[in-house]
Amino acid sequence: MEKLWSPWRSKYIDSFKPGNSKDDDECLFCRIQKEDKDKENFLIHRSEKSFIIMNLYPYNSGHLMIVPYKHAPSLKVLDKDTYLDCMNMLNLGCEILHDSIFPHGFNIGANIGRVSGAGIDGHIHFHIVPRWDGDTNFMPVLNDVKVVSEAMEDTYQKLVKTLSKLIH
Repeated sequence: MEKLWSPWRSKYIDSFKPGNSKDDDECLFCRIQKEDKDKENFLIHRSEKSFIIMNLYPYNSGHLMIVPYKHAPSLKVLDKDTYLDCMNMLNLGCEILHDSIFPHGFNIGANIGRVSGAGIDGHIHFHIVPRWDGDTNFMPVLNDVKVVSEAMEDTYQKLVKTLSKLIH
């Protein structure tokens, strides 16, 4: 497999090392929701029961995650208000993406449990992956490499600007 140099990921990877959290057993999402570092964490929006954050390992530019504040491993543990809030945030996330980076469609889902591919399997979260006609190319097929064409900071600024128009 070819490797593409992406030094900005080191900061994220380092956040998992022991001693980089107030509580080494605290999950990434629980830590982020308590911090007052939304821009640094690429956190787009906070609602009453959940938040919208950019995925630092995106499948496509604008890959978002909806994360409930409640640390829960599955849907059945979420109360109805939290579940509804997450669904509303999924809708808002799609609106933000649609109005800012103009995808042709979306993949929406959740990986529940480690065997399903969940990187953080103890804290359920939902993914919104924006898709465009022709967004696949030879790189993943021939080289097992995905190209994300826009810097996270640039995408973040577009999404936050669009959000401010949508909620005001």
